[in-house]
Amino acid sequence: MAHAKAQGIDRWALLGDLVGYGGNPQEVVDIAMRLAEEGAWIVQGNHDAMAVQPTIDDQSLGNSTSQWTHEQLGASQRGFLKSLPLTVLSGPLLMVHASAHAPERWHYVDSERAADLCADHALQTFDARHVVVGHVHQQTVYYRGTGHSMMRFEPTAGVHVPMPSYRRWVATVGSVGQPRDHKPEAMYAIYDEAAGCMTFHRVSYDHQAAAAAIREAGLPEFFAERLALGR
Repeated sequence: MAHAKAQGIDRWALLGDLVGYGGNPQEVVDIAMRLAEEGAWIVQGNHDAMAVQPTIDDQSLGNSTSQWTHEQLGASQRGFLKSLPLTVLSGPLLMVHASAHAPERWHYVDSERAADLCADHALQTFDARHVVVGHVHQQTVYYRGTGHSMMRFEPTAGVHVPMPSYRRWVATVGSVGQPRDHKPEAMYAIYDEAAGCMTFHRVSYDHQAAAAAIREAGLPEFFAERLALGR
């Protein structure tokens, strides 16, 4: 957040999964609630939904911390997560945790084909030409050029990527706390609508302290180890 403020951002967008694997869910939700009061756009992620209503018979890795997280959060914090929308629309820009193709199904936008479905549903359902997505934990731009299918582009941190208003595109902006590209730095992106560009950033943070909080909470060791490994 300090890094983003130094870049002169004027509005926050949190693309879901505020809680899930981490050892500080209360603090994170409190920050999100404060940002919401200041006008931030925030959407619900699948881990937020699981924290509100854990699925007892779900033995998946992603669900393994949901009951613990649920118990850490107060009623107002759970109510906040429950109230979050699946999508937010601002002009031609759609914000969603997973794909615009059935947001409640939590589809991953991790291929050109998935980006095609996301972009088509964004236009048909929301009249949105541009989509920003979380969920995937990696930073990628998919854009529609002269052909009918999406093309994939891997951005370089700190380098402006042209995102003109006339072009349809889908951007997965990565994860602040759980990168999956074998690097530990936090991911986020800044979209400058007036300039028609997006800049993807990587920011070092004290991931060892985050891992210590996970261990202190008694959560699975893997969730602590993966922070340094970026996987």
